[in-house]
Amino acid sequence: MGKEMAFRGSILNRRLVLGAGIFIGFSRAASAQTAPARDLTVFKTPTCPCCNGWIDHMRQAGFTTVVTVVDDLQPIRSSRGLPEALASCHTGVVGGYLVEGHVPAQDVIRLLTERPAAVGLAVPGMPLGSPGMETPRGYKEAFNTLLVLRSGTTRLFARHNQPA
Repeated sequence: MGKEMAFRGSILNRRLVLGAGIFIGFSRAASAQTAPARDLTVFKTPTCPCCNGWIDHMRQAGFTTVVTVVDDLQPIRSSRGLPEALASCHTGVVGGYLVEGHVPAQDVIRLLTERPAAVGLAVPGMPLGSPGMETPRGYKEAFNTLLVLRSGTTRLFARHNQPA
């Protein structure tokens, strides 16, 4: 009877170990699915140095970036539904969204967390003091990050460098 109890005990231990392994595997898979994707593809022209500052800003925030140099960003923007009026000097793609211009990393993280039905985010133009557009004297223009809806319209997503 001692051997039978030992045999049952080893089967029970194997089942516990197997069950724990499966539980851990599912837990990791579930957390991987809920964590926002941080793989960012950036399209930029060869002559724009401020894009590199924005790319550094995104890397410091934990994004893994792949940079593709192109002569014309317009086809990338239009194929993804971004109106040309919202254009800037570089275009990013992350988690299925377009990120146009000098969008702060915290706005991109919020976008990936909230997952709204949208094309993505845009900071039109190149506002001084936005990520990648820092000035030697620290001057900062007020600017807005816009949520670009699939209709091509926009909605305010975040305000930055606003006067107190």
